[in-house]
Amino acid sequence: MPLTKLRILTDRMTGAERRLGLRTLVALSSLPLFGVVAAFGLAPDTNTLDTPPESITEAIALPSLGTARNASFVRESITQSGDTLSSVLSRMRIDDLEIQRVLSTDAVHQLASSIRAGKRIQATTSQDGQLLSLQFERADGANLSVRRQGDAFVAEADDQLIESRVVMRSGRILSSLFGATDSAGIPDKIASQMTDVFSTSLDFRDDLRRGDTFSVIYTVNYRNGEPVGADKLLAAEFVNAGKPLRAVLFRDQSGREDYYTPDGESLKKGFLRSPLEFSRVTSSFSNSRKHPVFGFHRAHTGVDFGAPTGTRVKATGDATVAFAGRKGGYGNLVILRHHSGYETYYAHLSAFASGIRPGRPVNQGEVIAYVGSTGASTGPHLHYEVRIGSKPYNPMTIKLPGSAPLDVAQRAQFLQQTANWSEKLALLRGTNLAALD
Repeated sequence: MPLTKLRILTDRMTGAERRLGLRTLVALSSLPLFGVVAAFGLAPDTNTLDTPPESITEAIALPSLGTARNASFVRESITQSGDTLSSVLSRMRIDDLEIQRVLSTDAVHQLASSIRAGKRIQATTSQDGQLLSLQFERADGANLSVRRQGDAFVAEADDQLIESRVVMRSGRILSSLFGATDSAGIPDKIASQMTDVFSTSLDFRDDLRRGDTFSVIYTVNYRNGEPVGADKLLAAEFVNAGKPLRAVLFRDQSGREDYYTPDGESLKKGFLRSPLEFSRVTSSFSNSRKHPVFGFHRAHTGVDFGAPTGTRVKATGDATVAFAGRKGGYGNLVILRHHSGYETYYAHLSAFASGIRPGRPVNQGEVIAYVGSTGASTGPHLHYEVRIGSKPYNPMTIKLPGSAPLDVAQRAQFLQQTANWSEKLALLRGTNLAALD
């Protein structure tokens, strides 16, 4: 229809007619929109409860789960109280023959005798159960890794994750040394090192006084941020009855380590005052004593130290083992041959330390045996003698040789290396010490 005619018709429509036409146009234009909306809804009063469910099953192909020929399996266990290394490995279902092969490895054999509760052991085996490797979490120091090599096993320390940190602590004695070090949080290993360092100048059996103070600087090993054990005493001060004793560790160019005063004087005397850390003299040196076993009088050529069976016996000086075995009334006996013709005897022993045999060199303070009651003995004690040219002398009164001093070159190196520890000891000395027991 021509546009002119449409306008004329529109003009002739009444107002009511125009309103009706407009409503119709709006309604028709809305139909597509509501139609789209309705397509996504449901008709009123539609019942969906009666619609039956329909299951669709489809087969899906799964990949093959075949085991690789060289697959390995890892087993892990935590050592418990009363465990042996053999029992832990048996609990992990390791073959008995494999266990025996592992235990025959020297490093593992040493670990087996000192296994502690709460440590992790991890074993890797092949598909048929053959042991491939072991990893031990040790109480201190590096982990020990053991790997298969043919029909045998080899062990090596894994120290990549070990970190050493310096710790400084102080304490005051109220009743006992180890009670005070425990209260100060100082490990027994460090306390023992401190007694060793000062043992040539201080008798820890008789010389301790209430109120004595001490300070120690030492290292602690950490693995993955967790402490795994104390390591080494770096410096120490012990004030006994108002008299200060100080020690710092010095390592020379050859790697040998010894303790000195901050002024460079050696603390390592020619001989220790006692071969035991803690004991009591039960029988002194005498030219005539009634023998407790035989009943007649005879010379007592040494000093008897009373101590429990198993107490560690230490070499009183650098020496070479001249004898280690059983000898008459001495029972189990170790004889050490020192420089300048000195010999020391250690008798009535319950056992010898590992590796103690004639010809082996030993260092001062090294454990050589353990207290016992073998031979002509009425109870556990150590009989200790000092001889020069086969003639016995009183170990408590004889004047024994000292250690050689540092030479000029070593002294300069010493002062440079130990200045830091001396300063830290002075810092600890200036702090207020809490009463510790």
